[in-house]
Amino acid sequence: MWSSSNVNASNNEPSSRPSSHLDDEDEEELMQESNGQYQESDSSNDSGTESLTWISWFCSLSGHEYFAEVAEDFIEDDFNLTGLSTQVTFYKEAMEMILDAEPEYLSEEDLVKVPDLSLVEASAELLYGLIHQRYIITRQGLQQMVDKYESGHFGTCPRVYCQSCPVVPCGRSDMPGRDTVKLFCPNCLDIYVPPSSRFTTLDGAYFGTTFPHLLFQQFPDLQPQNEMKIYEPRIFGFRVNEKSRSGPRMQWLRMRYTEEDEDGNEGSAEDADEVDANDNIGKGGENNRTQEIA
Repeated sequence: MWSSSNVNASNNEPSSRPSSHLDDEDEEELMQESNGQYQESDSSNDSGTESLTWISWFCSLSGHEYFAEVAEDFIEDDFNLTGLSTQVTFYKEAMEMILDAEPEYLSEEDLVKVPDLSLVEASAELLYGLIHQRYIITRQGLQQMVDKYESGHFGTCPRVYCQSCPVVPCGRSDMPGRDTVKLFCPNCLDIYVPPSSRFTTLDGAYFGTTFPHLLFQQFPDLQPQNEMKIYEPRIFGFRVNEKSRSGPRMQWLRMRYTEEDEDGNEGSAEDADEVDANDNIGKGGENNRTQEIA
C-alpha cells in the first residue's frame, strides 16, 4: 500500500485514486476497530468459560443430561462424603477438580507425585457420581429431580398402555461398575433401557436403587393417574387361556392396588395364612406317618 503511493509521488503523476492516503488511514482504523471487536469477543468468551464451574460443565456434557447439579455446600460437608475416600483413587485431587480449587503442593516431592490428568478426570467423574447418588435423595436434590421429571426431561415410557408416562433414571445396583443407568416407569413399575445410545456408558450407581421409589413416596401427587390396562393376547378374536403355553402370565405384576383393594384383601390374606398353616401341619403329619411306616 505504502509502496504504490511513493511511486506516484516520485513520478509527479496524478493518481487515479486521489484519496489513497485517506483510504489507507480509514483501512487502518477499520482494522483497529475490528481487532478491538475480536479482542472484546475473545475476552467475553474467556470470561464465560471462567465463570463456568466444573460441575456445570460436567452436567452439560453429552450423555450427562440426567445429572443434577450438586450444591457445593453439600460436597464441602465431610459427613455427606463418609466412606467415599476408600472407593475413589486420587480422592484429594478429584475433590479439588470438582470444587475448582487450586491444588496445594507443599514440596517438590508432591509435584513429582502428581498423577496424570486423565486419571484425575476419571476419578472426579466417579466421585461426583457417587456424591450425586446421595444428593438426589435429599430434599434439595429431590426437588431438582422433580423439576426435571415434570418437564419430561428424562423421556417417557416406551410401553403403549402407559400413554407416554414420564420416567426417571435409576440403577439396579448401588455399587459402581455393575450396570448402566435404566429408566423407571411409575405407571407399569418396570425399568427400561434408555432409547439413546449416549447413555450406554452412564453408570446406574450414580442414581442408585433408592431414588425413584423415594421420589414418589415424598411426592405422591406425581403418581400417574392413567387407567391401568394390560394387553390380552387373542387368536381369531378369542382370548388365549392363561394355562396355555402362549397365554398371559403374571399379569398381576402390573396391577396397582388401591386402599379399597387392600381393605378387601385383609380377610383373604388371613385365610391364606390359615391355609398355609394347615398345609404345613398336614405335611408334617404325612412325614410322621411315613416315618412310622418305615
